[in-house]
Amino acid sequence: MAAQNGHKAHSNGAMHANGNGGIAKSIPVDWERLARATAHPLRVSILEILGIDGGRILSPNELCQELQIPLSNTNYHVTELARAGLIDLVRQRQVRGATEHFYRLPAATIERAAETVLRAAEPATAG
Repeated sequence: MAAQNGHKAHSNGAMHANGNGGIAKSIPVDWERLARATAHPLRVSILEILGIDGGRILSPNELCQELQIPLSNTNYHVTELARAGLIDLVRQRQVRGATEHFYRLPAATIERAAETVLRAAEPATAG
């Protein structure tokens, strides 16, 4: 793998060839958090929905409506994503004797995604 494209295999924060003749530092990956997020396809869908339009703030009730699945399933997976630190609780409100929770992707995740989009949109410069 590494020998074919000039990239060195790397782990968290390792240096590798970036394909442009330079060296780039990789973004550290928390593999346990990544595994938790992708342990169920519904969790990936929740993360994708929360990431739409530069990041959205939604409750499990709103997510279950968008995903067209039972609220109990949505609550379970949202709770697991929050427990893994992959989404943040940003506010709560009282609704008919219950507390509705609202979540979003962590700010750092949204910032990294925005930077990736901006880099992809930049025109390539001849060296």
